[in-house]
Amino acid sequence: MKEHSGTELPLSRRDALAALAAGAGVALTACAPDGDGAGDSGAEGAAGAGAEGAAGAPGEAPPRAWVKDPSPFVQHGTNLETRLEDLDGLLTPNDLFFVRNHAPTPVIDPAAYRLAVGGPGAETRIELSLDELRALPSHTLISYLECAGNWRGFFQRITGRTASGSQWGTGAVGCAEWSGPRLADVLALAGVGDDAVEVNVIGLDEAEWARPMPLAKALDPDTILALTMNGEPLPPDHGFPVRVIVPGWVGSSSVKWVGRIEVATEKVWVRANTTSYVLVGEEWPADRYAPADGAPITTGAVKSALALPYPADLSRGPKMLRGFAYSPGGAVAGVEWSANDGPWAPARLIGTPEALPHAWARFEFEWEATPGSHVIRTRATDAAGNTQPLEGVYNEKGYLLNVALPHPVEVG
Repeated sequence: MKEHSGTELPLSRRDALAALAAGAGVALTACAPDGDGAGDSGAEGAAGAGAEGAAGAPGEAPPRAWVKDPSPFVQHGTNLETRLEDLDGLLTPNDLFFVRNHAPTPVIDPAAYRLAVGGPGAETRIELSLDELRALPSHTLISYLECAGNWRGFFQRITGRTASGSQWGTGAVGCAEWSGPRLADVLALAGVGDDAVEVNVIGLDEAEWARPMPLAKALDPDTILALTMNGEPLPPDHGFPVRVIVPGWVGSSSVKWVGRIEVATEKVWVRANTTSYVLVGEEWPADRYAPADGAPITTGAVKSALALPYPADLSRGPKMLRGFAYSPGGAVAGVEWSANDGPWAPARLIGTPEALPHAWARFEFEWEATPGSHVIRTRATDAAGNTQPLEGVYNEKGYLLNVALPHPVEVG
């Protein structure tokens, strides 16, 4: 661990949605994306499009935005959406875990990697190598991650208005086992001053993606700097060598490829809480949230989804339908299902969700598939009593949609 002296530069349903919106010596090479570079806002789209401009030599295959094989996924510019029907266990395999990139995946030399921790709210500035991070006490948790824009592609069907950004289906979500030192332990090495109020985590990708959080969230014992994912070193697309995991908060908060951590003595405003990941619309007037364009998002929303293609084609006869449910508020207490606007019936939860409050829950129910067109809905309720609504509220950037989603099923 290397210390530095001197001064660093500081670097109704409507109400429910508003409550959710609470408010380094590294060798880098980046691959450009194949797709359209679309992100969650114009700025994010521009980041992807700019990287796309780097073409390969004539006759060579074009570079792409990811290291992993993209073929199992639905591709959205620099992003890869998981097909939930490919999943059947509690943990999402690394090679099937969705990818949300704000720029192409950087490839980082672990030997040269240093994590810089400092800022005006820190007592000193330090640098930690990967080996020094590995030597710290490790904390393991199972947590789902979900992009705030998951389900964005359904806004037109649900609200009659299309939201801007990547048109995700249901697969911008996954659940993994994460291990690494607590962020609190790393901050303690630099010392946190009495005047510290926020901690800003900054990535090493082209976008230099950053997301600040209140000091209390940074010191939460379940906020960690993950070094492994499902028992393996973090894959490049998921933040190698270090990413922060912030359970319950939207995926953009779990910054990948962490290179700097700045302890601030005042509120920090960055792209991720001013122009991106904010609720924009008449319900959230910008003058109320200035300098942000709308209400900045932190936590996600209680949701459930079937592990079926959308729309689904099934043969007739009895079917065991399965799916996933999750909530930022803790364990899922129950899931119900309804076919063709009929009565709601309880689904069976698989495992013991209360034992893993940050994980998603699996559920299943038997349905008699009769010939014709059907619509199946599921709705989850968490331990705090939060449940999915039947109607959605539109916002321009398409965040936090969590209605009891109508899932079309055709039975031949």
